[in-house]
Amino acid sequence: MPHAQIGPIAVHLPPRVDDNESLKQQYPGWDLDLIAEKTGITQRHIAAEGVTSSDLAVAAAEDLFERESIDRSTIDFVLFCTQTPDYPLPTTACLIQDRLGLSTRCGAIDFNLGCSGFVYGLAMADGLMKSGAAKRILLLTAETYSKYIDEADRSLRTIFGDAAAATLLTAEESPSLWGFQFGSDGSGADMLIVGDGGCRSADDAIRPRHRKRWKSRLYMDGPSLINFTVEAIPRLCEEILSENGLTDADVHRYLMHQATWKMLDQLRLRMNVCEQRLPIDMADIGNTVSCTLPILIDRVRSRNELAADHTNLLVGFGVGLSWAGCLWRDQFQAAK
Repeated sequence: MPHAQIGPIAVHLPPRVDDNESLKQQYPGWDLDLIAEKTGITQRHIAAEGVTSSDLAVAAAEDLFERESIDRSTIDFVLFCTQTPDYPLPTTACLIQDRLGLSTRCGAIDFNLGCSGFVYGLAMADGLMKSGAAKRILLLTAETYSKYIDEADRSLRTIFGDAAAATLLTAEESPSLWGFQFGSDGSGADMLIVGDGGCRSADDAIRPRHRKRWKSRLYMDGPSLINFTVEAIPRLCEEILSENGLTDADVHRYLMHQATWKMLDQLRLRMNVCEQRLPIDMADIGNTVSCTLPILIDRVRSRNELAADHTNLLVGFGVGLSWAGCLWRDQFQAAK
């Protein structure tokens, strides 16, 4: 039975950089030093006006194809994770298939998930390969959350950045991804939400959990999200390890969604995991939502911190509420 393997990854960041020094000049009343201390973020990349998530995804895919000399005719499925699609319809993945010149026999699906989306995408790819429906899948994550954020919103503008990542998933005989587990709790939808733009009327829309302080279309209740994370994610990790006959000592790296420094530091404390084993690496790009995990994997790989016999835990969590995790060994790096 074939199994999905994480292959090469290409990351695309928009050229515009929104750094804390420029924000200090624009908003002298903002305590950017304190904000950076809590978030761990000093700059973010922001998509230009008129640039959409599909534009970023196509750029990342083209970089991947060129750098790895990938024959695009071999791609038989596109999975596109975004919460900022180009249109309500048609499916943005179909537009990407056409723009990349992929075969019309190529499947294409959008899925609307945020910070857990990369792990969900890995699971869907693994299922497609085990069923025999696909052998080489292009998993794309791209977000332009900046388009939901008012420029004067101190709470969100200092956190979220735009980005895209293109990951090639190939069907291999030996499993390198296993132990998938998922969770969802829609009762927490009011913690992180864009309440307009869909088909539900404003009068009947979900209300933000607390008073909406900023003009942004996007609302986030950070403290409630931290409380959810530090309760749900350690439990998820324990269950994945227990059900697969492993313990914390067997885990080389906990590779987690890069939300903010404060949130991840709380997880380190709750799980009693050292800084090296649960890396935080987002100071120069911010929280890029569904892109944080592939970007983190790419960076950890570039530092040669992974080996084929290292068992790692991949974990995504956030908007939905939604969370997901799995075990992973980097067989691609070993095969290079």
